Amino acid sequence: MKILECVPNFSEGRDPDKVRAVAAAVTAVPGVRLLDCSWDADHNRSVLTFLGAPADVCRAALAAAGKALEIIDLGRHDGVHPRIGAVDVVPFVPLGDAEMADAVFWAHHFGTDLAARHHVPVFFYGEAALNPACRELSEIRRGGLPGLMARLREGSWLPDAGPRTCVESIGATAVGARMPLLAYNINLKTPDIALAKRIAGKIREAGGGLPGVKAIGVFLASRGLAQVSMNLTDFRLTSLRDAFAFVSREATAAGVEIMESELIGLAPRAALDEETAAAILLKEYSPRRIIETHWQENFDCR
Repeated sequence: MKILECVPNFSEGRDPDKVRAVAAAVTAVPGVRLLDCSWDADHNRSVLTFLGAPADVCRAALAAAGKALEIIDLGRHDGVHPRIGAVDVVPFVPLGDAEMADAVFWAHHFGTDLAARHHVPVFFYGEAALNPACRELSEIRRGGLPGLMARLREGSWLPDAGPRTCVESIGATAVGARMPLLAYNINLKTPDIALAKRIAGKIREAGGGLPGVKAIGVFLASRGLAQVSMNLTDFRLTSLRDAFAFVSREATAAGVEIMESELIGLAPRAALDEETAAAILLKEYSPRRIIETHWQENFDCR
């Protein structure tokens, strides 16, 4: 059976009622299973994880995006995570018998519909990219929403779908197709944001660090901690243990300990087990954090 996972990121992490309203739009769609809903006040961001048959997942993503655009005002948003839109990024991931071509097709379908219904500029990234300059999500988000709006005004960039200008309250949306990635954060026992940024610069692939790693250093004001926030785009190249060992080594050299690490959303079974969770000081672990657990239970894909 063809299954798609969708992991949309919304620019709201401080109002639980708004996050739950967006999540409720997903659960209202028959055939879709909402597996995870997490939010963080410092990042001011929420992430949903749901899966189902491709057409059902597309409908759920459109419903969630519509609700988010209705209740999130990006003009009043602040947070440490880079963003370009109220509905910031919507990736589609092939599971079960689905192939990347299926994820690309439904990413394009969703993005075109979103742009037409809500007049949002849409940029396709990853395997769904139509413009090579937009293949990397970081390029679309370069300079945040102000940077993107400037490129649109200059005419140096055009969206793949939707209007050529942004409304500041809703921004733009990046829609992609990709393989599973790990959104992984390591919290340091220090408020030293300069250290976190220095470690992030060393570990990210673009800085000559580990392959498939994107990283930023941020300060968690609510906890008084510095964090190395990462995306591991291919855990076969750089595992959770690899990333943890690198950050731990750099922190130790600076006389700082690791407090804990955290996973946002779910992980493939090949990337995470109980032993690995203990080794990387993962804050929460259970078999429910494994994506295969859910698709096997709900869709009998083995």
